[in-house]
Amino acid sequence: MSLPVTPSTPFGGDYNPEQWPEHVWKDDYRLFDAARIDTVTLGVFVWAKTQPAEDTYDFAVLDRAVDEAEAQGRRICLATGTGAHPAWLARAHPDVTRTDFEGRKHRFGQRHNSCPSSPAFRRLSAELAGRVAERYADRPSVIAWHIGNEYGGACYCDLCAAGFRDWLRERYGTLAALNSAWYTDFWSHTFYDWDEIEPPSALTEHWRGPDHTAFQGITLDYLRFMSDAMLANFRDEKAAIRRFSPDLPVTTNFMGMYRPIDYHRWAEHLDFASWDNYPPENTTPAWMGLSHDLMRGLKGGQPFWLMEQAPTTTACRDVNPVKRPGVMRLWSWQAIAHGADAVLYFQMRASRGASEKLFGAVINHAGRDDTRVFREVAALGAELEGFGAVALGARTPAKVALLFDWDSWWTLEISDGPNRHVRYPQVVLSYYRALWEAGVDVDVVPVTAALDGYDVVVAPALHMVKGDLAERLEAVARRGGSVLASYLSGRVDESDNAFLADVPGPLAPLMGIRIDEWDAREPDFTNPVLIGSGPDAVESAARLVFELVIPQGAEVIGSYQADFYAGTPAVTRNSYGAGHGWYVAAGLDQAGVDRVVRQVLDTAGVATRHPGLPQLETAARVAPDGTRLLFLLNHGDQPVTAPAVVGGTDLLTGDTFAAGEPITLDGHGVRVLREH
Repeated sequence: MSLPVTPSTPFGGDYNPEQWPEHVWKDDYRLFDAARIDTVTLGVFVWAKTQPAEDTYDFAVLDRAVDEAEAQGRRICLATGTGAHPAWLARAHPDVTRTDFEGRKHRFGQRHNSCPSSPAFRRLSAELAGRVAERYADRPSVIAWHIGNEYGGACYCDLCAAGFRDWLRERYGTLAALNSAWYTDFWSHTFYDWDEIEPPSALTEHWRGPDHTAFQGITLDYLRFMSDAMLANFRDEKAAIRRFSPDLPVTTNFMGMYRPIDYHRWAEHLDFASWDNYPPENTTPAWMGLSHDLMRGLKGGQPFWLMEQAPTTTACRDVNPVKRPGVMRLWSWQAIAHGADAVLYFQMRASRGASEKLFGAVINHAGRDDTRVFREVAALGAELEGFGAVALGARTPAKVALLFDWDSWWTLEISDGPNRHVRYPQVVLSYYRALWEAGVDVDVVPVTAALDGYDVVVAPALHMVKGDLAERLEAVARRGGSVLASYLSGRVDESDNAFLADVPGPLAPLMGIRIDEWDAREPDFTNPVLIGSGPDAVESAARLVFELVIPQGAEVIGSYQADFYAGTPAVTRNSYGAGHGWYVAAGLDQAGVDRVVRQVLDTAGVATRHPGLPQLETAARVAPDGTRLLFLLNHGDQPVTAPAVVGGTDLLTGDTFAAGEPITLDGHGVRVLREH
């Protein structure tokens, strides 16, 4: 089961009519008409309304909300309402609320506050989901089910401790296998009874916060367990829905590069992926490209839904700047360019009170239709209406894969040494950004993905190497492709134990190197790395980690320029079969990463669309009927001109361009070329 079948790109978002008197609803839909809003997500936080007591259900408000949306001709993504539990549930069943990392038992409040192991929460959330599905499954306006909301919030209570032990029994079978995996001979940690095992928290294995742990294997498994425990909550609700709605697709809204949950472990249980795009401020637009591509990669390249984005400002950060004119439209088209088949917002009407009252909305508190934000949303709605269904179901024709691995993220950041300043997403982003600026389409995939169709595989900070991954990477190079890995790769196995082999462990034969030791320094320290030779050489300011490489057949591409290891290799290329293994042994700056990535692409013969303008993004999609679309997105606030990479017609303006002809985009401008 895949994406909902729709005649056009769903456009709309999170609508909470239960927060408003019903006379406001009519005015909302008048404004929705003006903005071409055709899809609403209803019921995300209605548990307290639809179930005011354990033995009482009252669907009156949700009935009227669904009736009104249907009468107004809207498509509905209908939520189960379990994104936050009601007060009566916490009072009647105290085990429902979480115990946090510091060991504090929570009381009712907030929203990410439900223990995933609570029998009462699991039973009652699934029961509500089933009742919602039973009541509304036959409504023609309902096109998809939305379970929960932005899953997160780890728990360390006794119920989770018991659940963890059960999870460990299933994973390891015996205490002997567990003790071996966790290396418990260290610090007298051998376990002789399952009940001796405690969740790793501030009271047990950690000090100075969640990333400082004495036993990385224990913490790693608890991260895996907690991700699986919340997945069990999702699966409970989906099973309840399926009893009454066997055909409508089911999803939940992810949060991009979100550390606590391994979305790859969840992917097979979602019918389609969806996510909420709230990028960190002052970040490169490549961050959003990476996040979109990660979400698209969850379902093997299947398009996803942009379930939430802010039409203007957020309200959840210390500083919440407004989106500049044109940026909302630009970011919406960027999502489509990377695989989104829906463009939705949070929120449709601004909440009057509580923590999101100052969170931007399509309709402000005054209900006006002449604000800049509303006019921009309405203009985009008209544009998408005219664009039609041409991109629905389109795929990305990528020849480059980037590996993203939650286990490597977790193990790298909970490791003692070599440098706690290394952050996995930042390492990955630097390599993705180099590909993004080169104009290369990228599939961001799990380490379990098939790699046969790729000419280049990029594996930044692949700290953990599991299963047959090393052999599959070797196969890429053997048939003529290139594999690029970075520092701190190939260090540990699936239990976070070091390989009893030369670093980079199973990757060493492919990379043709050996690493015996490594240096680490504070973030403000740099060691120059010279990449290449002669007038085309580039000097990169490397930071954080400096691995000392001994070539075992690899060619030196770049070398350190300072300290006792000056002149030794920092970047290498190894011939392997008909292809190559490339290794970057230090934290190069962006210019250095760019240079290495360009060399890898050139060597592998991967075509790029680099226009020489770092703010100009290109992305391609191929529709089911074979139509090829090239998206051009100007992330700068000034106009740019570049030669058209292909000949085509701009579907947004009707302008036609020949290949090589200059094409101009306004500041924050967008063009979508249907290739001739």
